[in-house]
Amino acid sequence: MTRIAPVVLLALALAGCASWNVWPFARPSSAALARADRLAAESDYPAAVAAYDEFLAKHGADAEAPRVRGSRDILAALLANREEMARLRQELARLREDLAKREGELARVRQDLERLKQIDLRLERRGKKP
Repeated sequence: MTRIAPVVLLALALAGCASWNVWPFARPSSAALARADRLAAESDYPAAVAAYDEFLAKHGADAEAPRVRGSRDILAALLANREEMARLRQELARLREDLAKREGELARVRQDLERLKQIDLRLERRGKKP
């Protein structure tokens, strides 16, 4: 009996240790999560968002799901902001082009106004102004 107790305790301890998730890739969901994290680390954000979505679709109840949702939301917001920045840059370029055209038109109108003033002064000096 005294010999059996240590063996039973050792067996229980080893069984408990075997159930621990010491190796990060022991769970099937860990490989998918590691892939998504790697894509995010490599700045492949669209693929990372898709991988996070895939992870959540298959492993939504996983302990890592809240972190995955947060990471996915941050990356999705980053992508949306990048798209908005690109749109705003295009709009800014268009507005600058518009401004340059209008400044050119303004310069021409000012030149025309100066010419008209000069003509008016010449007519006034000749006394032919009505």
